[in-house]
Amino acid sequence: MKVAFATQDKQRVDAHFGWAKHIAIYEVGKEGSSYIETFDFGGKLDEDGDEDKLAPKLEAIHDVAIVYVAAIGGSAAARVVASKIHPIKVSQPEPIMDILEKLQDVLKGTPPPWLRKVMTKDQTREFDFEDEA
Repeated sequence: MKVAFATQDKQRVDAHFGWAKHIAIYEVGKEGSSYIETFDFGGKLDEDGDEDKLAPKLEAIHDVAIVYVAAIGGSAAARVVASKIHPIKVSQPEPIMDILEKLQDVLKGTPPPWLRKVMTKDQTREFDFEDEA
């Protein structure tokens, strides 16, 4: 499952989603995690109500299951959730590697229902409706 992290320093979740200079993407599973890529954002990232700055970030995370943020505005959260991405707010800056380890531990056990649901985000379900007559 792909997970995104809003970050200013590329090491910790320490950024508001709309103001993040970087969004780091990782693949995470029971057996480990791997870095995929970092999207860098420049220009005007201030808190100004400008929704246009969200579009490139939403595009960058379009295929992730979870995005970790230090904070996220109401309209951005609504757009993230509408994209079937689960935002998680950290209470204080936290190293990305620590979060990945904790997430792996949860995946090794019995993940909570919300996590099981987001884990299936990109999986297609196949049904066989043929009669067995």
